[in-house]
Amino acid sequence: MLTGFRHSYLAAVFWPRLRRNRLAMVGGGVVLLLFLISLCAPLLAPYDPNEINAWQVLSPPSWSHWFGTDELGRDVFSRVLFGARISLKVGLVAIGIAVLLGSLVGLVAGYYGGWVDTILMRLVDIMLCFPAFFLILAIITFLEPSIWYIMAVIGLTGWMGVARLVRAETLAIREMDYIMAARCSGASDARIILRHILPNALSPVLVAATLGVAGAILTESALSFLGIGVQPPTASWGNILTSGKDYIEFAWWLSLFPGLAILLTVLAYNLLGEGIRDALDPRTST
Repeated sequence: MLTGFRHSYLAAVFWPRLRRNRLAMVGGGVVLLLFLISLCAPLLAPYDPNEINAWQVLSPPSWSHWFGTDELGRDVFSRVLFGARISLKVGLVAIGIAVLLGSLVGLVAGYYGGWVDTILMRLVDIMLCFPAFFLILAIITFLEPSIWYIMAVIGLTGWMGVARLVRAETLAIREMDYIMAARCSGASDARIILRHILPNALSPVLVAATLGVAGAILTESALSFLGIGVQPPTASWGNILTSGKDYIEFAWWLSLFPGLAILLTVLAYNLLGEGIRDALDPRTST
């Protein structure tokens, strides 16, 4: 019955509200387009992103190279397309780790309460005391540069907000009548948490995850820009910007196009996340 209610809510309330939010739909469209581009990058890219051409070094945008070439003669358009794969992969995997860990901590803390809640929430408070980006920098410095380490570190340092959201939802849900009925029927704690509490606590998590992908992409781009993220010759938006900063006075395209890609991606995820939040909020009338 609860599942049917959720499906009817999505069909009758959530989707119509989300569709009426034009900015959210634009953001969702851009996100979908980025997914398609990242999947089809080998088909869409006119050149090998790592192909060096000494005769085309720092060529401006033209019909043969839409976004120009870099200091090694590599096609910037092809590298931006392949960089989308890296950025989206990092964003999704990192936020997946953060959501999984944060949801687990929030569910356990909110459901059991008492000393369990106190210990877990103090752990969250301690983690929040550290500036996230500088903590990531410190950890990455001691590890071998790798995209997998980057995804893991971003995820393991970004779960605290999700934990707080899930805990707050769990504290409210565990006092409801259907949870009491599940306890009286002999359902185990694990079944109650996974079957009854978790599905009803996912709304704020969905919003946090959508907005968090944008933050993870920015973090990866910043790490790559500083030279401790995705390592060349693998193309990422951050390391394309890194090469562009040395030639910005006369090769503006090296900074403009990957910068625009980061801007549009982060803006699209933020618009979509805000739209989902408004659609799920019963206090809004749009």
